Amino acid sequence: MAKERIVSGMRSTGEGLHLGNYLGALQNWVQLQETYDCFYFVANWHALTTGYGDTAEMRNWVRGLAIDYLGAGLDPDKSVLFVQSLVPEHAELHLLLSMITPLPWLERVPTYREQQQEISDRDINTYGFLGYPLLQTADIIMYKAHWVPVGIDQVPHIEFSREVVRRFHHLYGTEIFPEPQPKLTAVPKLPGLDGRKMSKSYNNVIYLSDDANTLTQKVKTMVTDPARQRRTDPGDPDLCPVFDFHRMYSTEDERQEVTLGCRTAGIGCLDCKGILINNMVEALAPLHERRAQYVARPDDAMDVLESGSKRAREIAQDTMAQVRDAMHI
Repeated sequence: MAKERIVSGMRSTGEGLHLGNYLGALQNWVQLQETYDCFYFVANWHALTTGYGDTAEMRNWVRGLAIDYLGAGLDPDKSVLFVQSLVPEHAELHLLLSMITPLPWLERVPTYREQQQEISDRDINTYGFLGYPLLQTADIIMYKAHWVPVGIDQVPHIEFSREVVRRFHHLYGTEIFPEPQPKLTAVPKLPGLDGRKMSKSYNNVIYLSDDANTLTQKVKTMVTDPARQRRTDPGDPDLCPVFDFHRMYSTEDERQEVTLGCRTAGIGCLDCKGILINNMVEALAPLHERRAQYVARPDDAMDVLESGSKRAREIAQDTMAQVRDAMHI
């Protein structure tokens, strides 16, 4: 039987992906490629929705994201890995869908208002920003995806996509696209080095590109329970950002040891971090080894994306032929 299809992508911005991206999405993508027909793309057009004013490094960012994808374990023999802009049919489908999508549908997407309030250092009062859920819809339905792996906050985007699909089918009297469904991903609580949400904008992240030495130095600087001002002060692991990482990387026995030591001041924060650092370096070693191979040969990473983009475009061209036929274009 044919596998059900999954589509997802990440924006190519800045210095690459961090541990929050990996644990919240990429790690799940790697698992999904074993049982689904997966299409994962570099969303460089989506990166323009907020980063249109600074594109000088865009090609390097695309290459960096490709290296992060492959380093994380995405396999071009199991998944189609491609670049959004190398499949121009995405733009055509976005244009055609924009002709039938009521403006209020876009204005009511929750993240539209939220990000307008949160992003104050640039002008995002553009159609590109307003319309990015529709471009996202084009990305998804182009490949007739059954599922889209998302966190709970992205579910309204998938519902929006289903509404657009239903409207298209109603207007043109033919059913071309499955209605995509969200495949909910449990996004773990992962704070940044300063205790806030891990985010590039806060400059508090551990990047996938950070080697063992850099990772070690960053973890050593992480904030801990503010109650532990001195080595002899007891602490509360539930209030310590470092312990959130222990939940991801340490064994149950180690977590019990750290919990007891923290609450009784039997160990210091550096001792606690030392256990964590050893576990993180070991767990991330395979990822770092894969990344290093592509860092040394970055053209190989781009070759993977270009090959995948050709495969994706073949499917996109077939989809667009159906769309044009339905619309009598």
